[in-house]
Amino acid sequence: MKGLTVSSFAFAVAILVLAGMLMAHFGVFGRASTSPNGVIVPAVSGEALAGQAIFEANCASCHGINGVGTNKGPPLVHDIYNPGHHSDDAFYRAVRNGVHQHHWPFGNMPAQTQVSESQVAQILSYVRELQAAIGIHYRPHRM
Repeated sequence: MKGLTVSSFAFAVAILVLAGMLMAHFGVFGRASTSPNGVIVPAVSGEALAGQAIFEANCASCHGINGVGTNKGPPLVHDIYNPGHHSDDAFYRAVRNGVHQHHWPFGNMPAQTQVSESQVAQILSYVRELQAAIGIHYRPHRM
């Protein structure tokens, strides 16, 4: 595996496992649709559907279609982003101010000044509905 570090290989494996879990979960319950990247996603509310379009235009290049991550940014459909560890306010601050790298090896996220606060609300609806559909729910954060 020339040029592939252990951590990037582990990340790639984790993404494949997560994608497989998404497909298996939503395929079993039949309330899903297939996205352009082949990941099966749940039916979402109207606000989340609007958030999906905004997410795809502004976030997916790093966080992946349906938030599954890329080699530029982490997956948002990961338990580390459950609302008890990363509140909605943390997402607003990250978009408004950027965020220093702290959980993943992708570097700092720059502020996304092109995204309005109301658009962040729609994006959050989308991300939170995706998370809930795969069993990511609020858990109190413990250090």
